[in-house]
Amino acid sequence: MNNEFTFTIKSIRLDENYHPSNSTRITTNFANLARGESRQQNLRNALKMIDNRFNALANWDNPKGDRYSVELEIVSVDMDIAGSGQTFPSIEVLKTNIVDHKTNERIEGIVGNNFSSYVRDYDFSVLLLDHNKDQPKFSIPANFGDLHGKLFKYFVDSEAYKSHFSKPPVICLSVSDNKIYHRTENQHPVLGFEYQPNESSLTEQYFKKMGLQVRYFMPPNSVAPLAFYFFGDLLNDYTNLELISTISTMETFQKIYRPEIYNANAVAGKCYQPNLKNLDHSLTQIVYDREERSQLAIAQGRFAEEHFIKPYQTVLEQWSANYAL
Repeated sequence: MNNEFTFTIKSIRLDENYHPSNSTRITTNFANLARGESRQQNLRNALKMIDNRFNALANWDNPKGDRYSVELEIVSVDMDIAGSGQTFPSIEVLKTNIVDHKTNERIEGIVGNNFSSYVRDYDFSVLLLDHNKDQPKFSIPANFGDLHGKLFKYFVDSEAYKSHFSKPPVICLSVSDNKIYHRTENQHPVLGFEYQPNESSLTEQYFKKMGLQVRYFMPPNSVAPLAFYFFGDLLNDYTNLELISTISTMETFQKIYRPEIYNANAVAGKCYQPNLKNLDHSLTQIVYDREERSQLAIAQGRFAEEHFIKPYQTVLEQWSANYAL
C-alpha cells in the first residue's frame, strides 16, 4: 500500500519580485505579504529584517554586521494519489540558504521553518469545528491528526525528500497564548534560554503524530520564546548558521504576524504567558491582513475536504490502516 503516493517537489525564490501562484495557500504568511499595493515594499522590508537579525546573531568575524544574507525558497509538494495522475497540493514549506559575502559561499540552510498544509487546515478548521458544533464540552475527534501525521512522515522518508534535502525539517512556530512557559537554566549560544510549558497542547500532540518533538527557546535579544519542532537532536544535528537562518526568518514573520508577542516592548520573564491582547507592542512597517488570513483557513479546509478527503476516502483509509504511526 505504501506505493500509493508519489511526491513532486517544486521551488520558487521568495524575493521582492515574488508573486504567489494560483496553487499557493493564500493564508500562508509570505503569500499574504506579497499581495496588495504594498507587496514589493513588504517583501523588501521583511527580507531586510531577516538579514539584519541573522547578522546580529552571527556576529563573530562579522564586525560590520553585513557578512551574511539569507535567500528563501518556497518549496511546494504535490502528491499524486494512487497513480491517478491527479495531484493535490499537500505541503508548503520554506527553505533557507545562507550567502557568506566574505568567502562567497552559498551555504544550505534548513528546510521547514514555515509549515502550510491543506490537510491540517481541514483537520483544524473543518473537522474539529464540525465535531464540536453545538456540543456542551470541547473534545477531540477519534484518530485526529493520524492521516496527516502519516502522510508527513511518509513524505520525509521518501526518495523525493531525500534527493532534495540533506537534513530533516525543522518547523518553527509561535508559542501558545493559553499556556505558561517557565525559563530553565539551559542556555544555547544561538537558541538562547530554553523554556518549558506547563502542559501539552493540541498542536504539540498533532505534530507528535508527524514524528516531531518540540523544544522552546528564546534566542538572544528576542522578547518571547519560539517553538521548534524537529526530528532527532535539534542542538547537535544542525550548525549554528543553520539554526540562525531559521530563527531570523521565522522571528521576522512572527514580528509581523504576532507583534503583540514577538514585537512586545517587554521581554518574557522567568514565568511567561503570551498575550495576544497585549497593547504594549510595536508594529513593523509591513502591511499584513491577519483577519483575512484567519477567515480563509476554513475555505481552504473545505477545499481539502472536497478535492482530497472525500474523493479518495477509501484509498486514504486503507493506506492509513496499513501505515504504522
